[in-house]
This record gives sequence, structure tokens and C-alpha cells, in this order.
Amino acid sequence: MSVMQAIDGHILTPQGFVRGTLEQQDGRISRIAGQAVSEAEVRASSLPIVLPGFIDIHVHGGGGRDTMEGGDAAREMSRRHVRHGTTSMLATTMTAPLEDIRNALTALGPLCKARDPQGARVLGVHLEGPYINPGKLGAQPDFAKDASLTEVRALNELAPIKLITLAPELPGMVELIPKLVEAGFRVQIGHTAGTYEDGVAALHKGARGFTHLFNAMSGLHHREPGMVGAALAHARYAEIIPDLLHVHPGAIRVAMRSIPCMFCVTDSTAAAGMPDGEYRLGRHTVTKCMGGVRLPDGTLAGSTLTMDQALRNLVFQLGLEIEDASRRVSANAAEYMGLDDRGQLVVGAWADLVVMDRELQMQRVVVEGEEIDYANA
Repeated sequence: MSVMQAIDGHILTPQGFVRGTLEQQDGRISRIAGQAVSEAEVRASSLPIVLPGFIDIHVHGGGGRDTMEGGDAAREMSRRHVRHGTTSMLATTMTAPLEDIRNALTALGPLCKARDPQGARVLGVHLEGPYINPGKLGAQPDFAKDASLTEVRALNELAPIKLITLAPELPGMVELIPKLVEAGFRVQIGHTAGTYEDGVAALHKGARGFTHLFNAMSGLHHREPGMVGAALAHARYAEIIPDLLHVHPGAIRVAMRSIPCMFCVTDSTAAAGMPDGEYRLGRHTVTKCMGGVRLPDGTLAGSTLTMDQALRNLVFQLGLEIEDASRRVSANAAEYMGLDDRGQLVVGAWADLVVMDRELQMQRVVVEGEEIDYANA
């Protein structure tokens, strides 16, 4: 580990690219100086491209480890994903017996308080279930259950829960949403068989986003718009998995035109960054093959995506400008999570950044002013 002093290159600020220098002090950006340049100039140049570090709020695993293992699994996951430019993340749980969830959160608590020096900052927990529809489990194990504010608060004592996925059509769930929000929890809609009307009602009650849009939710039909229709018509924020396997590029384009601040997540599993083979996903055994991760019946079970590949897919496969793509892997998620000092390169923000070449391949990663040592990560 070493402290970054200054980085030169094409630096992406909220106002666009500048050719110049970024400096940090005590882990925060202290100065950005340079001359504005167009994206065309950036792409034609051999100078490094400096972007905000990636923020991934839906991470189940990586490097052969799974959040639900407990122990040092999340630390090893953070070390794997930081090498792909993820500087902040939410460790994401699976639907499971409460005993298993408690075990995972007990292990996560200390890591959320003190960052591993060779890992990404683990901001907290994304509780993906168990408050989901048992008819829309996707790859989740069959341990869905009713929710209560008392139970969520008790889990939050073990590790900070920053995000909760739930199915609003379940009995009492819409009424629970404002209570969760008032208690400080961010709620999003997912693993749901709910109707368009259920989705609109949940948004009105305080839900703010949608979990892996299109996947594990009722689809769009012109006479029954479903949960996808509610998202496309009303949402400002939604996750999407841009591995080009979970969602067709055309559907990603639809979402980008409809949802102003759509952002990317990996939904990555233990198989991310690993060879083909069998891995754990909560209580499931999943198989990585042909670029995907599946249950024995063929159901997609999370992904092997990393955030740097998500960025490349947006730019080189979907044709986005680097500036737009960068917002969808950093700034939009930061805004959604209420993080005003991450996800953008501005004076006063944490010095979380990635340095890439013009093919958007990783060269350097800096987390809170400290450079990640790839050789020892």
C-alpha cells in the first residue's frame, strides 16, 4: 500500500474531462487543475484516463468467496473486486434462514467499520431477501419470509444495513415501507410478482429503486405493464446487470431512455474472477460455464461480471460515451445511496479513482487516497 500524491492524465470531473493533475491530501481530493478537453480528444490520446472509482451496491461474492460464508469471505471479496476498480461496495446477502443471515452480518460488522487496506470500502449490507416473493426466487434459496421492523433493526445492530430488497405485493409490505424508510433504511423493489399498481404504490410509500431491473420481476405487457412497467414509467433509479447475458442490449437501451439515473451492478457471485467450475451461492451450488453462472436447472444465478467489464460493455458494446458510462458505474449509484463524497472527482470528495488506458483496461486503483498494490492484493 502507498499513498497517492498526484495523478496526471485526462480527468473526468462533473463538468467533463480536463487534461491536467489531480492531487489528494489525507485521503480526499485537494486539487484538480487542467484544461477542458473533448471526449474525442481523450479517446485519440495515449494519456491515462482518470475516472471516479466504481460503486457496486449488489455484490454476493468474488474470488471464490461468498458473503454468506461469514468469516473473512467479505474481506477477500473486497480484495478481488478492488482490482477491477470497485472502490466502494455493499456486501449482499441471500435469502436464507435468519441464523445464516446473522452469521454473515456478524462477520461483516467489523469490516464495515475499518476498511481492509488492500480492499474496497465495504459501506454496509444490501439485504436481498428474505422479504421477497417465494414465486420469484430466481436463484435465491426458498427461505422467503414476512418482514418486521423489529427484525430488521436487530440485524442492523450486527452490521449497517444500507439497502433492503422486498416484494411490495406481499401482505403488509407496502405498509411497512414508510416505517423502514423513517428508520433510516433505503428500500428497493425486487424478486416480485407484483403488478404495475403494486410498484407505483411502493414508490409512493417511499421505495426508491428496483433490484436488477427485468430480472426476477413481472414483465411488461401492453395491457398488464407489470413491475417492469412501473419502473420504466416512474422510477428515477434502478439497478441493471450489464453482462449482456441477464438483459438484452436492446432492453438496456430501453431502460436508459426511461430511467434517468439507471446504474450498473454486478450481482457477482463467488465465481467472479475464477475458472469454470462449481461454487457456493448461499446454500446453493452453482456452476460457472460459458461466461455465466447457473443452477442445475439452467436458471441464471448471479453473474461473473466485474465493474470494469461493465464499463467496457457500456462503451464498446452499447456505444455510450465514456462520461455517460462512468456515471452509470459510479455517480448515479452514489447519488442513489446519498453519498455526496464518492462517485465524482471533485475537491473534498474521497480520492477514490481508477486509472485506465484508452481501451479502458485497468492500470491503477486508488481507494481513499491509498493506491492498491496489485502484486499483493
